[in-house]
Amino acid sequence: MLKSLVFDALVCGWRKRLFLLSSKQESATAWLLYERCASGVKSLHICRRMGARWYHVYVTAHARVAARSPWLRIAKAAFTRAVSNGRISSMKYFGTDGFRGRANEGLNVDHAFKIGRFVGWCYGARRGKKARVIIGKDTRLSSYMFESALVSGLVASGADAYMLHVIPTPGVSYEVVDGGFDCGVMITASHNPYTDNGIKLVNHEGYKMDEDVLELIEDYIDGKSEVPLATGENIGCTVDYMQGRNRYIASLISSCGFSLQGMKIGLDCANGSASSVARPVFDALGAETHVINNAPNGYNINVACGSTHIEGLQRFVVENGLDIGFAYDGDADRCLAVDERGHLVDGDLILYVCGTYLNKYGRLAKSTVVPTVMGNFGFFRALEAAGLNYEKTDVGDKYVYACMRENGYNLGGEQSGHIIFGDLAKTGDGILTSLRIMEVLRAEREKLSELTRPVKLYPQQLVNVRVSDKDAVMNGEDIKAAIAQAEEYLEGNGRVFVRASGTEPLVRVLTEAPDEKLCTEAGAIVLAALEKYKLDE
Repeated sequence: MLKSLVFDALVCGWRKRLFLLSSKQESATAWLLYERCASGVKSLHICRRMGARWYHVYVTAHARVAARSPWLRIAKAAFTRAVSNGRISSMKYFGTDGFRGRANEGLNVDHAFKIGRFVGWCYGARRGKKARVIIGKDTRLSSYMFESALVSGLVASGADAYMLHVIPTPGVSYEVVDGGFDCGVMITASHNPYTDNGIKLVNHEGYKMDEDVLELIEDYIDGKSEVPLATGENIGCTVDYMQGRNRYIASLISSCGFSLQGMKIGLDCANGSASSVARPVFDALGAETHVINNAPNGYNINVACGSTHIEGLQRFVVENGLDIGFAYDGDADRCLAVDERGHLVDGDLILYVCGTYLNKYGRLAKSTVVPTVMGNFGFFRALEAAGLNYEKTDVGDKYVYACMRENGYNLGGEQSGHIIFGDLAKTGDGILTSLRIMEVLRAEREKLSELTRPVKLYPQQLVNVRVSDKDAVMNGEDIKAAIAQAEEYLEGNGRVFVRASGTEPLVRVLTEAPDEKLCTEAGAIVLAALEKYKLDE
């Protein structure tokens, strides 16, 4: 009865009522939180919505109860794990994929300097040592400016800054572990325009930085704490660390036990981080490599190229008679493929091709693939037909990887091409994904179009709407009513999914149905309701 009462209170958002529960009830509530955090059931979205407020009510404000309640102590630990695994977030600056914003507006050099200051102190002087921090960047104009600001902050706090220069995000993750660094920093806004930029932080294990550290960084940015400046011999230094990038390239090559001799492969490097890495890898493996959008100038990253504009690669593959093509995003942690006929092979299809191959040879952990809720209905049905299990997560690679780590899975990803091979990497890696697809093609002696043939995808319509207030949209009763109306219109033969972007002022409206006409008509119902929320350009 008590647990039911508490859960009902959670659903209704009765935070004040919960705060007034007796000590005995608090213990029971803590038990419930532990149970739900530990099991990772779907109802955990309730805790995520409450975010830090839940933590403060049940941990900080009730410290006295924790002293005599083992369940509350366990709940605190479970909550902390959930936060560190990316299932619960209450960040002000750091979203689903780092601290992003328009360069020198949403994200400025002062932010970068302070991040460097805190990280250098946190992993160095705070622990009585000199921190070693590795830094990579993409090719956008502002990346060089932010690199200088971060380095200045790091050395001012006594850390040594190792500069990888232009490198994919997964290269930073790899080298943090391979080089034994305390942490890593990647300067990128991924697939966003060159006017934007971002800062991603990686811990010593190569995973995304724990949110408890990010919260401390945010407090420092907001002036809620101070860190000392290093002086004299304790001031840090900078190190040109190009050999780190070379080791990352070598690791990609060594992950392949096959040759690409005789294969004609097209690469679209998006004028981004892949420009310095992708071609050397494929050339070393013996491929006939054809590269486009490989001349970054600071302004052309992601401009009409790469994984967000796949049509250019599609034409290139067909016109040049190539066997396959791969397109990356700005920081090369995503990959989309194009088959020999010029057809798009998105993240869902990549997961199917690689998942069925790994399962065939007993290499897919628990015969399970981890996609997101944005996956296509046809993709899920194809997995079922192939005898594979799947476990869907919220949108975002950190949610995918959290699920993989918690449950011992080794393959997951997103429709956007962010694919994680858990046995080989700690994060999505576009170039590694390309190589794994080539492994399947070589082993199965099939063309990519044949390997994807069993998947009959439902037509999808994805519309990004730039809005002034994402929270107002997601909580709007008119939007909820429009979604319900659209789903009723589909009569159970499709779905409408609306979510707020974690990195941009966008609301994404996904409609899925057996035919294009139904997609358009159902989507139009929701888009009409969104009109009043649109951001004036």
